[in-house]
Amino acid sequence: MTDLFKIYRIELKDVVHIDPSTNNIHHHDFEELIIGIRGEATHFIDYESATYSTPFAIFVAKGKMHRIQPLAVDGECDFWVIRFRSEFIPETTFTLYAAYHNNANIPMQQNRCFDRLLTLCELMDSEMKQVNPDLGIVKSLLSALFVMIESERKKQMPETDALISNQNITFQNFLSILEENFRRPEGVNYYAEKLFMSARNLNLICHRIMQQSVSEIIETRKLIEAKNLLMTSDKPVATIGYELGYTDKAHFSHIFKKKSGQTPTAFRKEIKRLLS
Repeated sequence: MTDLFKIYRIELKDVVHIDPSTNNIHHHDFEELIIGIRGEATHFIDYESATYSTPFAIFVAKGKMHRIQPLAVDGECDFWVIRFRSEFIPETTFTLYAAYHNNANIPMQQNRCFDRLLTLCELMDSEMKQVNPDLGIVKSLLSALFVMIESERKKQMPETDALISNQNITFQNFLSILEENFRRPEGVNYYAEKLFMSARNLNLICHRIMQQSVSEIIETRKLIEAKNLLMTSDKPVATIGYELGYTDKAHFSHIFKKKSGQTPTAFRKEIKRLLS
C-alpha cells in the first residue's frame, strides 16, 4: 500500500465476490482495523481460527499472517475497513499491544460507545472523499478511534488493565527488544539486563500482563516466525531452527511440537494442504 491511509466499506454486495477458495492466508505491509457492524467474520490469525459475530473490532498488525472471511447473517453484512501505514500514527500503543497479544479480535457492545466509533469512521470517510483531504484531521479521528476501542476493551477485560501502568511501559520495551533479538539464542537474563532490571522482576511483569513467563513469550515469538517460514519458504526444518537460534534440529522439533501439537514437517504439510 502506497497511501498513508485508506478507508472503505464492505457490504453484502461485496461479500459475494470474496471467494473463500481464493481468499488465501496472507500478510501485508500496513496496519488494518476492521469494525464489524452487521454479519460475522471468520478470522484466521497466528495459526488459529474463530468466527466472531458483530459488533466487533479486529486489529491486524503489520506482518501478521491472517485471513478474514466476511459472512452474511440474515442477509446482512457491513464492515468498515481502515488501512494505514505504521508511520501514520506511530505513537499509538495499541499497535504494539495487538501485535503480541491474543487480542486481535475485540468483541464490542451495541451501545453508545460503538455508535460513536461508527460516527468517527463516517467522518474519516467523508474527509477522505474531499478533493484535498486533510490527513491531520483523519489522524486525529483515527487516534480517537483507538482510544475509544481501548477504553471499551478495558471495560470488558479489566484484568488486563495493566496497559496503563508503568509496568506496561517496561513490557512494551521488552517486546521491542524481543522483536530485534528473538532469532538469537538469548534467555531471560539478556532481556532483563537490557532493561536494567532483574530477571525476577521482568518475569513478574510478564506474568501479570500475559500470564506467561519471559521464556514462554520468547518461545511463542519464535514459534510464530517458524510457522511463517515453514509456510512461505522451502527451507529445511533444520535451517529454520538454526535461523531462530536452535543449534539442534531435534530440540527445535521438540519445542515446536510441544507448543503447537505438530512437528514442523507435519505443520508444513497441513498448511500447504489448506492453502491448496
